[in-house]
Amino acid sequence: MGICCVYNFQNHLLLALVLALSIALLIYLIVINSFYKTLKAYKFKGITGIIFYFFCFTIGALMCLLNTQPLKKEYYANYSFDYLKVWVNDEPQQTNDIVRFEAVVTTGYATNKPQNLSGKLLIALKVDSLNPVQLKYGDELIISSKNLPVEPSYNSSEFDFKAWLATKNIYQQTFINQNHLIKLKSKTGNPVIKYAIGVRKRQVAIYRKLIHNDEAFAVASTLVLGYRADLSKETLAAYSKTGTIHALSVSGMHVGIIYIFLNWALFFLDKKRALKIFKLLLISSLIWYYSLLTGFSPSVLRSAIMLTVYILAKAFNKNSNSYNILAFTAFCLLIYNPFLIWDVGFQLSFLSVFGLIYLQPKIYKWFYIKNKWIDKLWATVALSLAAQIATFPLSIYYFHQFPLYFIFSNLFILLPLTAMMYLGIGILMLRLYFLAPIFEWIINFTNAGLKWIANLPFSGITSIWLNQWQLILLSFTLIIFVIALVNYKKNLLLGSILSIFVFQSFAAYYKISASQQRKIMFFSLRKNYAAAFIDGNQVILLTDLSANNKNYEFFVKPALDQLQIKNIHFVKWEQDTLFNSFTKKEHQLVFHRYHILLVDNDFNYKKIEQLPKFESIWLHGNPRKSIADLRNEVLFSTLLVDATNKDYLIKRYEQDANKFQLKSHILKKNNSYLIDLKVVK
Repeated sequence: MGICCVYNFQNHLLLALVLALSIALLIYLIVINSFYKTLKAYKFKGITGIIFYFFCFTIGALMCLLNTQPLKKEYYANYSFDYLKVWVNDEPQQTNDIVRFEAVVTTGYATNKPQNLSGKLLIALKVDSLNPVQLKYGDELIISSKNLPVEPSYNSSEFDFKAWLATKNIYQQTFINQNHLIKLKSKTGNPVIKYAIGVRKRQVAIYRKLIHNDEAFAVASTLVLGYRADLSKETLAAYSKTGTIHALSVSGMHVGIIYIFLNWALFFLDKKRALKIFKLLLISSLIWYYSLLTGFSPSVLRSAIMLTVYILAKAFNKNSNSYNILAFTAFCLLIYNPFLIWDVGFQLSFLSVFGLIYLQPKIYKWFYIKNKWIDKLWATVALSLAAQIATFPLSIYYFHQFPLYFIFSNLFILLPLTAMMYLGIGILMLRLYFLAPIFEWIINFTNAGLKWIANLPFSGITSIWLNQWQLILLSFTLIIFVIALVNYKKNLLLGSILSIFVFQSFAAYYKISASQQRKIMFFSLRKNYAAAFIDGNQVILLTDLSANNKNYEFFVKPALDQLQIKNIHFVKWEQDTLFNSFTKKEHQLVFHRYHILLVDNDFNYKKIEQLPKFESIWLHGNPRKSIADLRNEVLFSTLLVDATNKDYLIKRYEQDANKFQLKSHILKKNNSYLIDLKVVK
């Protein structure tokens, strides 16, 4: 709670206040503990307990603030430099001629005077196609200092890249050409991580040599090694729609499979106590080595810590409490990195494990099954149900879909996934290369099976959009419903039914509102244009983007999905169209009596006659028509300028609009513009 409460209010004054408060509370607790009997502290132990909880709160807040890079005195963005010395902090990822990587800033140079600095920087490097620079983890570089703050999201429902990077303590980015970079001979970084990345690259190279199918290679590298391979959209969609996407990220299930195998393979060490302790310590070391190899994701770290505690308790015959182990693991990870609390993998990982601990035994007891194999099958179903129930609200909130066949899908991949893990590790560790064709066949079979399930009728509910209040209400409903069933509480059961009724009422209201909506949404893009003319659940999309374009999928489609749009008709600027209440003809656009004049190069050096009236004028493609001329020739109140115009013209249009006191909307590096025609008079 301490981390969450101060995260959005980070400043030096708050840091000083929290630090002073933490020290004061710590002194109080030390004094109470040291002079417990003298002070008769047992008389006010309730107050001391509350103060201890508050101390934990302030410690969380303090850890968050101390880890926030911009609050540090030596943070590089607080100064101005000509050059920065950085080192590559992860594996560079290349898309076409752009290489992206995270870097740690160590030194700044202004007039050749070095200054020690700190902080992370996201770098997008345009490489030379003829002589591209080769970068690896730990490489030290000198780059020109052109960093800028990460841009926020400008469109409704667009992925908030700025907020996501902030959870990784990155607030600045830079775009540079290769000739603005000097690669130094020196290297730095964590030698252990450098070793792990090197080992993983060699293992990936072995897979690339042995596995011929590109899709199978990508799944194998992602599944076994946690390598960020390029999976096709179809495969990702198949795993996502069937509720098996967890199989593609190295997680607790993968670590568990390895633990089971190692525990079985080293059974001969169970004969003596000393050998048994050695076996458990060896298993623990191998699990941590695998965690290092796969990149230390939050879910893998959670599994490694939990298994280590469990193994140590087992080695020394100590009782272990699953809830305490789970809480201790979360505590350790948040001390290590408080910002992990915002990581989706961290949240879903801990929720799913809590579901397995708390719900799985209770669900399993619903049925008593005599047959051994059917009982094992039911135990697996109970496992899948428990994890799905525990993560249900957050999964919908983040991924906007719910797989209806998740039980069948998870049962289907159970054996193939286990086989893939054992075969994949066996090929790499034991050099059993002759097993590669079997390994590849199982991957292709699994992919084909999941694609078939994903294409079944009613395989999932998609385009589910929850706001934060709906998420809280749904989570509250689920919690009291589970408690009511477990403890046979009728009042809580009625409360959960009432709560779900309220939730469904909100959902019905939004659905009815969506069917009656009448809006125009102008999207903010980088080089393109897009405007959605929304009438109920259908839209006319005036744009130069196609349905398969990445800019459409990233900037436009999420907003249309949230507005529950079912039918989309694409129209280009040059295309005249007549469709129900939408008319576009001869540079004029009418949508439900809202009139827009579309001004482009066809208007250059031409005069508009008869003083027509429009609500808006949309400037597109660098027209040579001044705002002063438009004011004299057209009656209008709003100016729209899209991103197809050059930057210097956009700036001029904006200045002229301000001069004439016109309402203007620049559709580049600004928020999107929404017109609700139901409230426009």
